Amino acid sequence: MLADTLPLAVITKEALRVLYKEIGVVNTIRFVNQFTIGYGDYTEERKEFFANLTLDELFAETRKTKPRRGHLRK
Repeated sequence: MLADTLPLAVITKEALRVLYKEIGVVNTIRFVNQFTIGYGDYTEERKEFFANLTLDELFAETRKTKPRRGHLRK
């Protein structure tokens, strides 16, 4: 049996409704975000952004914003 083909907008709306109902709005957004396409050229932007930093400076900056596992941030 062949099902009637629905417009993509209708399928998307129904799929989002089902996801929201089953896994909640936050997890629905997280799920949908994995399929969004970014913009720009991250490789070139990264080269420009980090051009004047040493590896030690990058590590130090990372340590300031991300606590190590098993350690509480004070």
